[in-house]
Amino acid sequence: MNLVGYARVSTTAQSLDVQTDALEKAGAIKVFSDHASGATMERPGWVDCLEYLQSGTVLLVNDLSRLGRSSGDLAAIVALLAEQGVGLRSLNEPFLDTSASHGVVIFQIFSALTEYERNRLRERTLVGLQAGKARGRVGGRPTKMTLDKAATAHDMRAKKRSIKDIAATIGLSESTVVRELARERKPLREEGLKKKE
Repeated sequence: MNLVGYARVSTTAQSLDVQTDALEKAGAIKVFSDHASGATMERPGWVDCLEYLQSGTVLLVNDLSRLGRSSGDLAAIVALLAEQGVGLRSLNEPFLDTSASHGVVIFQIFSALTEYERNRLRERTLVGLQAGKARGRVGGRPTKMTLDKAATAHDMRAKKRSIKDIAATIGLSESTVVRELARERKPLREEGLKKKE
């Protein structure tokens, strides 16, 4: 089983050595890294790591905080990895090993967390929009990821196209594509049809 490592520190002043040493000692054959805060999605090393991972490999991290900044982010990443047939293992959280026999249960827990976060966000957004509407405001930044672009991104990924190719084709950043691919978009076309009616 091939282990692929990912390390991240928040600033260029911090050193990746402790993380990369631990990942290599644990058996990582390759380690990708970023100097980026958890709040930013501009992580070229993470994009390259996702491109490199193949079905049957296991992503190894020092701890979960290196992957995402919230349970929603982590749940979406775990779901994306599972979809690609990639396991996840954390050195500081040994209970988290989706490649082990209890991995299915862990995946289900993270899937439930994803759904919970999505529902909470939807509820908060609706409440905020209703409050704004009552005051005569229409809020929200228009998204660059349209339904058509999202459908194209998912179709291209299903055909094993790279994140870079997808981003270039639909004219959006690689980080926006990664975010979209981490979302569950099964009812995408029905969603678009409902909006047109």
